[in-house]
Amino acid sequence: MAEGYFPKWQQQDTASGRVIAPDERLPWPQTVAMGVQHVVAMFGSTVLAPLLMGFDPNLAIFMSGIGTLLFFVLVGGRVPSYLGSSFAFIGLVISVTGYAGSGPNMNIPVALGGIIACGVLYAIIGLIVMAVGTRWIETLMPPVVTGAVVAVIGLNLAPVAVKGVSATSFDTWMALATVLCVGLVAVLARGMVQRLLILVGLLLAYVLYAVLTNGMGLGKPIDFAVVANAAWFGLPHFAAPVFKPEAMVLLAPIAIILVAENLGHIKAVSAMTGQNLDRYMGRAFLGDGLATIVSGSVGGTGVTTYAENIGVMAVTKIYSTLVFAVAAVIALVLGFSPKFGALIQTIPGPVLGGVSIVVFGLITVAGARIWVQNKVDFSDNRNLIVAAVTLVLGAGDFTLKFGSFSLGGIGCATFGAIILYALLRGRGASRPAAM
Repeated sequence: MAEGYFPKWQQQDTASGRVIAPDERLPWPQTVAMGVQHVVAMFGSTVLAPLLMGFDPNLAIFMSGIGTLLFFVLVGGRVPSYLGSSFAFIGLVISVTGYAGSGPNMNIPVALGGIIACGVLYAIIGLIVMAVGTRWIETLMPPVVTGAVVAVIGLNLAPVAVKGVSATSFDTWMALATVLCVGLVAVLARGMVQRLLILVGLLLAYVLYAVLTNGMGLGKPIDFAVVANAAWFGLPHFAAPVFKPEAMVLLAPIAIILVAENLGHIKAVSAMTGQNLDRYMGRAFLGDGLATIVSGSVGGTGVTTYAENIGVMAVTKIYSTLVFAVAAVIALVLGFSPKFGALIQTIPGPVLGGVSIVVFGLITVAGARIWVQNKVDFSDNRNLIVAAVTLVLGAGDFTLKFGSFSLGGIGCATFGAIILYALLRGRGASRPAAM
């Protein structure tokens, strides 16, 4: 019997505690509830990334819904995944726009042209993978390379977070209090509250900030008037891209990072579900690339598949792809509420900076986790040199200039890791370098 483009999604009962496969579904009330849970899971990061770049978080939420639905259609409802704002763009977007770190980014159109260029390159990679498979990607980007590149994203962004909380002593102490709030949730909470440690920690810090400032007058108070004056329903603030070659060339290589992320996420879901999803890899890359193009075309951030939502699936054992279609629709509804967007904009800078410290740190550690999970052998000097050089290039924001064009830390680190590994490959294992 021929397989249809979309699964039939046979309804299953969760009473037995069995795993719900991607091509199965829960009763509709439970499907909607799970959709809400996935929206909550992606919310913190999908909002944080645009705030750090000066983008409209309401539009980012809206476009995450559009992107997820587009991805859902491209993979034929076969790969469970949610697409949210990618952190890989932050450092380079700040660089090309000269964003100061607070308020709206006046140069967003320039960044949008680069985001679209990245999406185009990503989509082309997807088409190539659909034609010839993924082996060439795995050869170019083995775990030692992907782990280093992921770690570099966090390290490169660390100065952004620290600079954002250094204006006053109160801001610095409030950022540390935010880090503590997130840490306490991570260690003391259980179940889904623990899975949502970023969001719950941010809410706790937000309340603490409001008490100290609005209540006790210790810092800049939160202005809730903007929330009261905002309409309940309205269109997001769209923006048109401007195509500047230097920005496009700088941001396009981020596609390599997104490929590494998506590859790892799909491999993880395959392992959890017991289903080999490699045959959908090219369509997943294409869907993510097209979603990034569409998002950048109207003023949104670049998007990527979200590890946060993979974590939710790991906890619940529910992998039904219909859940993500429901989550996407919920995100679209939230995107049409200016009041919701105004509430997001009231998040204080020190709180946002404290959360950023944690998130960027977690990204860095995620790179190390790739090494551990794949048993990368650091007694091999090839692996040792690739990882060491990549981390320092990225953390130090090493920049190469080609005339008027500059390739920043993340770009240099990414291409450096791929090229260095290729040059050293086949030389054989050797003793570790002397320390």
